[in-house]
Amino acid sequence: MPHLAAGHEGESLATFPINAGRFLYQHGKVYHIEIGLSSLKAQKHKMSKNAKIKVALVHDYLKEYGGAERVLEALTEIWPEAPIYTAFCVQDSTAGRAFKDRKIITSWANSFLPWENLYSPLRFLTPLIWESFDFRGYDLVVSSASWYITKGIITQPETLHICYCHTPPRWLYGYQTAVEWKRFWPIRVYGEIVAHFLRRYDFLSAQRVDEFITNSENTRQRITKFYRRDAKIIYPPVEVEKIKEATKNLKPQDYYLVVARVVGAKGLDLAIEAANKLGVKLKIVGEPAGLRWEEEKLTKMQGKTVEFLGRVTDEELYRLYGQCRAFLALAQDEDFGITPVEAMAAGRPVIAFRGGGYLETVIENKTGLFFDEYNVDSLIRVIKKLSNLVIKEEDCRKQAEKFSKERFKHEIEDFVKLKIKNEK
Repeated sequence: MPHLAAGHEGESLATFPINAGRFLYQHGKVYHIEIGLSSLKAQKHKMSKNAKIKVALVHDYLKEYGGAERVLEALTEIWPEAPIYTAFCVQDSTAGRAFKDRKIITSWANSFLPWENLYSPLRFLTPLIWESFDFRGYDLVVSSASWYITKGIITQPETLHICYCHTPPRWLYGYQTAVEWKRFWPIRVYGEIVAHFLRRYDFLSAQRVDEFITNSENTRQRITKFYRRDAKIIYPPVEVEKIKEATKNLKPQDYYLVVARVVGAKGLDLAIEAANKLGVKLKIVGEPAGLRWEEEKLTKMQGKTVEFLGRVTDEELYRLYGQCRAFLALAQDEDFGITPVEAMAAGRPVIAFRGGGYLETVIENKTGLFFDEYNVDSLIRVIKKLSNLVIKEEDCRKQAEKFSKERFKHEIEDFVKLKIKNEK
């Protein structure tokens, strides 16, 4: 029996003119999603009890190295022999170098998508990219899905597809994004037209997934809202033990720290403005990503006490965590946010905006503080308040232990074993 797809046999899901919100088309029949999926999936995944499963991993693309790539790295440690299927790979990039020893299978668009960041304006190609991969022969496919609609892959009936969804694509559903793609009207009009069709594709792609895992309650609610699917929450992996060991003898110095890609939606402008007004030292770790508008804007804002460090080694990053006065987590609606947990693993308090995934990691007045209004004055008030508050290192480290890499790998393995057992 062919895999679920919205279209006549051989026709792309993206082109079949059907109500994307309610139905799937298969074998000449239209199924209501809530009824059709459960009955169709009952016929899938006839795996042998003793056979070693063959696994493939799928990821948006390999260019910048961030939180999603840390998740992918942990997945490769669980399944070291699994190839990584991806839209494209930039070999000499931070992510390309991180996975250079893994078997990487790129799409037919690998030769031109990275050039001048064409993967962004050519995002309408995503259905063709993901549906071109051949996953015959795999027992399990784990997709690591974010904004490039990676879950659109088509697997065989006997293959279990588990999607670790970092978030439904933020740009499709009105959330603030790293790149201000709406700032110029021609791009805005073009983007809205593309988004109209890809929202349909994204929804139907979500119905192809057998099981969803996600990184937070915040993201789980988005999956329910936009896909009408439930998801198991497994918090992302954090190198808690390595950070604790590297920072156990470090003492705080006089700077504040931000770790984020140098893009929009991360609150870097807020941090710089606060540092400029207070005259305090601010160190920013992270590489530019996507278009360079934000980098240029932030460079112009940079005061004498603000320092851009670019991408640093993990060892240097751990030292910066361990010696900062406090860590600033400033995104308005972060999907989860690994970096505040890394800071807590180093024993340092976190100042975070009250929203998104930060609400699931930071304990107010125990491991950090929240500010409520998204402006520099509100941030400054909380920075001053923290100086009069005693935050214990052991409380921060204990909270971080809930998000360890070892815990992530065990939970993923247990979840997969349970689903395979249930399908036998």
